[in-house]
Amino acid sequence: MRPGYRIRQFRDHLRAQVSDAERDAAHAQLPAGAATLFDAMPVADQRHALDVSARLEADGLHDPDLLAAALLHDAGKGPRLRLWHRVTVVLVEFVAPGRVERLASPDPRSWRYPFYRQRHHAELSAEAALAAGCNARVAAFITNAPAGPDARLAAALQAADAAS
Repeated sequence: MRPGYRIRQFRDHLRAQVSDAERDAAHAQLPAGAATLFDAMPVADQRHALDVSARLEADGLHDPDLLAAALLHDAGKGPRLRLWHRVTVVLVEFVAPGRVERLASPDPRSWRYPFYRQRHHAELSAEAALAAGCNARVAAFITNAPAGPDARLAAALQAADAAS
């Protein structure tokens, strides 16, 4: 665990804000249904998504599907995944790697469901993006499973996510 990184992540989560101009810019990069999906994300996840997208663009990567994936890669976490769930996942993974998977439950009625969403958010995000009108390439970027030449772009998305 990188304590400084996690402390910054916690602080940024608490301070997160998104301006109307930033939200409008995100909407312009997404299909209408996907814009609604972006708006349904908690503000901290929106802020993170915008930061990831901005990092990619600063690196000269302007592929529309890649940027859509950056904006939606955490959409599958959903509103029930609270800050305390996120902190618990980090701490449990540090103390007992692999335990979170046993704690997670795919039953939406369970108190353990947010842990499932955290562990499987990439797949859930990709499914939500497809249902919201994004194409399969966007979903492949989100799950880090792109075909052929897109692997380089997917690696850039992963790096931008880790750095943001």
